[in-house]
Amino acid sequence: MNARAEHDAPFWCEENAWHLCVEPRIGSDALVVLISNPWHTVALWHQRAASRRDAPVGWDYHVVVVSRDARVWDLDTRLEFPIAFDVYVGRTFREGVAARLQPRFRAIDAAVYRSSFASDRRHMRDEDGGWQRPPPPWPAIGDGHVLDALLDPDDESFGPWLDARTLRAQVSGAP
Repeated sequence: MNARAEHDAPFWCEENAWHLCVEPRIGSDALVVLISNPWHTVALWHQRAASRRDAPVGWDYHVVVVSRDARVWDLDTRLEFPIAFDVYVGRTFREGVAARLQPRFRAIDAAVYRSSFASDRRHMRDEDGGWQRPPPPWPAIGDGHVLDALLDPDDESFGPWLDARTLRAQVSGAP
């Protein structure tokens, strides 16, 4: 296992997170956190895919795991790994960016994510059926494709979308 994780495929954060959920260092009571917004364009800093170290990446969505000791496991970050939740949020997201780039968060119990996630990887195919990015070496996860429902701002079957302050309270266990 490398320093980050055994399953680490760039541009496949939803599958990386699915595998991280069973990482013994994280624990079984972790949260999987989806990051997106209604416009499917969120600015994240300190990402390995950035064109420059000081530039943000505009992801349509991103998925990380937050352990119950409030540490973020993001296989795409250039920051410490894992990193304290408050440090991660403070350095990865910036105040003052356009509202259309501000994140919303959906926190899902890791066990629920593991049992319900499925992706046939259609979202990474171009118009001609080719791959936009090379797929991971492991087989596609589950049967079907629930990623669209997970990211749908109007579908609350996987829980509500939260702002950073509400997510912080949920992660810290504050009322």
